[in-house]
Amino acid sequence: MATTTEPERVQLLNSQPVRPGRYVLYWMQASQRAEENPALEFAVQQANELGLPMVTFFGITDRFPEANVRHYGFMLEGLRETQEALRRRGIQLVVWNESPGRAVPKLAANTALVVTDRGYTRIQKRWRSQVARAVRCRVVQIEGDVIVPVDVASQKEEYAARTIRPKLIAIRDQFLRRFRRTPLRRDSLSIDLGGMDLTDVDAALGQLQINRTAERVPHFVGGTGQAKRLLRSFIAHKLEHYAELHNDPTQDHVSDMSPYLHFGQISPLYVALQVQRAGGPGAEAYLEQLLVRRELSINFVHYNPEYDSYGCLPAWARATLEAHRADKRPELYSEAQLERAQTSDPYWNAAQLEMVAIGKM
Repeated sequence: MATTTEPERVQLLNSQPVRPGRYVLYWMQASQRAEENPALEFAVQQANELGLPMVTFFGITDRFPEANVRHYGFMLEGLRETQEALRRRGIQLVVWNESPGRAVPKLAANTALVVTDRGYTRIQKRWRSQVARAVRCRVVQIEGDVIVPVDVASQKEEYAARTIRPKLIAIRDQFLRRFRRTPLRRDSLSIDLGGMDLTDVDAALGQLQINRTAERVPHFVGGTGQAKRLLRSFIAHKLEHYAELHNDPTQDHVSDMSPYLHFGQISPLYVALQVQRAGGPGAEAYLEQLLVRRELSINFVHYNPEYDSYGCLPAWARATLEAHRADKRPELYSEAQLERAQTSDPYWNAAQLEMVAIGKM
């Protein structure tokens, strides 16, 4: 397979061959963007090599764990922008209201090759495993939502920033380079695969059976374009003093990239290169958060199967908690009281109310 993608980002998920088909399928899930997306560019290159069009697919599941209408609205705003950007490249983005584990095998019936991006959570891994077993063509996974591929950074769970930092710093420059955009030779816009209309996000949300207890908020708008505007503003006005001010909640001296990185609407590599190019005293402090701290958390989720349970805690932490189980607490609050910011701690209450009001701390 001819490609410009670093081999460390490429992983075969099954042993099936590339076979005759109508198109190459890029199953987009983690990297919800039309640029700086190595899985997308890999799929385009494979389609060109095979002389086929390339179709992009995104599967929405109504019951994604702990997601609500705020998450879905932000995601659909980004997908609407991505769909239009891909259309301009001659690439159709099909969005179905169906779990990817079921939907991708249906689309793969006419597919020569399936390309997907990489996810690290339990449900993301399960979907990819289901697809790899179910389809009769090759499935290739391309890692593009970290700067250093997780298996290259470390072969085991790292316990602290101090243990993973030297490993990442030693090899980061090898991966700090932009992905080349490849023109698609055969467009896929005439292939009829149905799908949701994302033109009106509110109407699209109305088709989903989702949790609506938390209302949508206008403070954050989804999409790569908005993410880049926020990044430019951050670099111009906040990066210089980021090191000393980013931990002060009264200053709002942060980049606001976290929701966009979470949904894959902006590439961490792109963010890192823009910050690195700007330089200055805040650049290394920001790269510490983006590269070391963020990728430490991804390492943890990838290598620790109990990442979301009490069992994920190291033995010393569990022992300490058990030793203090019977300690008298000055206050005990119910989950409802915490959610409603009804505590005696004004800082907790302020943080919780901010989360309720704008969706982010």
